[in-house]
Amino acid sequence: MPEHPDGSTVMQVPPTGFRWSDDQGPAAALRAVVEAAAAEDGATPLDEAALLSLRHGLGASSLWTAGADGFAWRHDGAVDLAVAPGARGRGLGTALATSATKAPGPLTAWSHGNHPAAAALADHLGFHRVRDLWVMRRPLSDLPAPAAAADGIDVRTFRVGQDEDAWLEVNAEAFAHHPEQGATTRADLDERMAQPWFDPSGFFVATRGDQVVGFHWTKVHGSRVTDGAYGEVYVLGVSPSAQGSGLGRRLTLTGLEHLASLGLGEVILYVEADNTPAVKVYERLGFTHAPADTHVQYARR
Repeated sequence: MPEHPDGSTVMQVPPTGFRWSDDQGPAAALRAVVEAAAAEDGATPLDEAALLSLRHGLGASSLWTAGADGFAWRHDGAVDLAVAPGARGRGLGTALATSATKAPGPLTAWSHGNHPAAAALADHLGFHRVRDLWVMRRPLSDLPAPAAAADGIDVRTFRVGQDEDAWLEVNAEAFAHHPEQGATTRADLDERMAQPWFDPSGFFVATRGDQVVGFHWTKVHGSRVTDGAYGEVYVLGVSPSAQGSGLGRRLTLTGLEHLASLGLGEVILYVEADNTPAVKVYERLGFTHAPADTHVQYARR
């Protein structure tokens, strides 16, 4: 167990020593670091997929912690790292990252926010910037006029227990080249539908006859508008067979109108920075991007 100069001890957690529901120990410490970092940085250091995965334990992944000061988690060819705000600036991030990246092999790592410290650490460890993911925002007031309906295409809400397989099929078609979304499985879908935030009344599907050809799944963050609750274009996809018909705009506005009806003041979405057609569509719908709203992925070849 190497000791960092500031007194923090970096140790690897055995898989049997990590249970997500524990109120003490490594899992509780990790949750505390995630919460503190999110409050300080305005972005969580672990995305939804990572948090859902940890609920099932470490499995074949590896976790290093420095108590409630920070952690580094290596899993599925990626490393997630976070240092609690009060423990930053003392080299602990480097110590954790060094432990997690010591074994050879290709790796990726996200900086949830374009932080100079993350860029410096990536460079130190031989990682290169390979991908930018933008957060775009707009108020939910003054929405554009509803889009015209495409011939033969209807939009309705998702039917739990009936639409899952059809949704998985169109999702795979729409995101065939996306490294994460396109690989969504039935188990992934079921797990997200089991989350407290899931609401089928905010999950819209477009159908042509009996075929699902597009969808807009919205999400609400927070429970009360007075506490800063906001909406998200969680996933929006259109089958290649229906592209060019204006369906993407129609589905986007359907979801935005739903979120506005809930009294929310703002909506966000995530989009690849190099997806120029999508960025232009969202800009025409009033979404904007600030440089600070950029998530950066680094990779070690």
